[in-house]
Amino acid sequence: MALTKTWKPKLGLDLRGGTTITLTASTFDGKGKVTADQLNEAKNIIGQRVNGAGVAESDITTSGSNHINVAVPGATKESLVSQVGQTALLYFRIVLGAQATAPAPTPSPTPGASTTPKPTTTPKPSTTVKPSTTVKPTTSSTPKGRAWTSALADATPTPTPKASTTPKPSTPAATPSTPATTSGDPLNYTPDAATQAAFATFKCGDKQLDDPKTAIFSCSQDGQYKYLLGPAILAGTDLSDASAGIPQNGLQWQVNLKFTSAGGDKFLKATQNISQRGDGQNLFAIVLDGKTISTPSVDNPIPGGQAQITGTFTEAEARDLANVLKYGSLPVKFDISSVETVSPQLGGDQLSAGIWAGLIGLALVVLFCFLYYRGLGIVVVMSLAVAGVLTGTLVILLGKAIGFTLTLAGIAGLIVAVGITADSFIIYFERLRDEVREGRSLRSSVETGWARAKHTIIAADSISLLAAIVLYVLAIGSVRGFAFTLGLTTLIDLVVVFLFTKPMVTLLARTDFFGHGHKLSGLDPEHLGVERLPGQTKPTARPRKTPSTRKPLGGQV
Repeated sequence: MALTKTWKPKLGLDLRGGTTITLTASTFDGKGKVTADQLNEAKNIIGQRVNGAGVAESDITTSGSNHINVAVPGATKESLVSQVGQTALLYFRIVLGAQATAPAPTPSPTPGASTTPKPTTTPKPSTTVKPSTTVKPTTSSTPKGRAWTSALADATPTPTPKASTTPKPSTPAATPSTPATTSGDPLNYTPDAATQAAFATFKCGDKQLDDPKTAIFSCSQDGQYKYLLGPAILAGTDLSDASAGIPQNGLQWQVNLKFTSAGGDKFLKATQNISQRGDGQNLFAIVLDGKTISTPSVDNPIPGGQAQITGTFTEAEARDLANVLKYGSLPVKFDISSVETVSPQLGGDQLSAGIWAGLIGLALVVLFCFLYYRGLGIVVVMSLAVAGVLTGTLVILLGKAIGFTLTLAGIAGLIVAVGITADSFIIYFERLRDEVREGRSLRSSVETGWARAKHTIIAADSISLLAAIVLYVLAIGSVRGFAFTLGLTTLIDLVVVFLFTKPMVTLLARTDFFGHGHKLSGLDPEHLGVERLPGQTKPTARPRKTPSTRKPLGGQV
């Protein structure tokens, strides 16, 4: 049963049923205009949110200057509205504990340029942690280090007295499923024993509410680390700008941040507190929708409302993080313009209709081939069977690998492909029969006919493949599913014709049934329009005309 469920293609919205939502974006003040970058980043965040819930076959597209269309197969109206109807939540939180969830090689530290502090890739492990205190990040539980630094060249941070961050833990209580709410100062929050016990049993994928007033459990994007994070210190709305770049005389990419006036004050207080916690315990996490995006370390207080995140960034990583910071808490709001629900029954009816249409088309092709080509119809049936198996297997595997979903338009592409594949057989068979009519033996006709027919087959399939590629690039929505299946089956047609159909005809030509022109083989003299097959008794294909010996009328010569 499990194997049967596994080996099934993923079905799209029109076949499986589900929900579609149209969102209209606008600025919070209602005065500004939503930019293309904001709309695209909103689409990406919604996609991460929806697909993170295990719905890889969702279709999320932008429309016009301020609309996003979200289509999710199998989703109910209530669940989808709750996922896409809220604004993304971006928070900055102190890392109170970290553990590796899977073994991963520890990357060697890469020194930063100019004013970049020493990365915290290999922090010193704490030697004063008592069993009842919080789990501290260690060398084995902290990913490669990135650091917060001041963006002001003349910044001279003033040391502050070290705050007490390890108050006496409370008496252990029953282990909660989520961390307890705190009403005190988030900078001096210390998890109790019950929260630590819950963190020890937490697994990536467990659901919880991303409440800024509470500590939360979170995982890194790659799932290799889990974190115990304190209450939110700053929100995404405290940021005014973020960008990626390379500093002057620098070699590594970095992310530049600019806070609002109030956000800069909060950030200074946070960095003053965190920088005194010591190596390996001074991580300030960036959290989007409950998932930890990055955990840079803080070595010094950072005043002025401007900061940089430096470390082992690639260009793509720096730009992605800058986009998350810039648009993480979206500067736009969404109104749900429309919600449409497609029932599974309607999708099932469409799927049944599509399957029946494909079977009827396949049956007509097979019937024509048997009536016209007789025994050669066996080659058509077996070739179509091989192509069908390959197509079905690839659709299932692509569904697992890249999330490809089969829609009604995709089924239409598969049906059209039946005609394309049959066309390749017809080209070859007709070329073979022409060679026989010209006086060549059957075995010779198989090879010479193929040498001439394959160029026509390649040209025809190339045109079909080019049309599928152009349609896929220019189209949107379900039309791309039609183009994808059409291109996929065109490639399969070339593979089947070259690696199966032609070798099979070569083998059949060596049998008595086909080689000697049986009446039902499709290669008999009567069906080909010749007196006898070449190579049997005479090399010629048509009877030679002998001059008449009768004298003409009148007795004259």
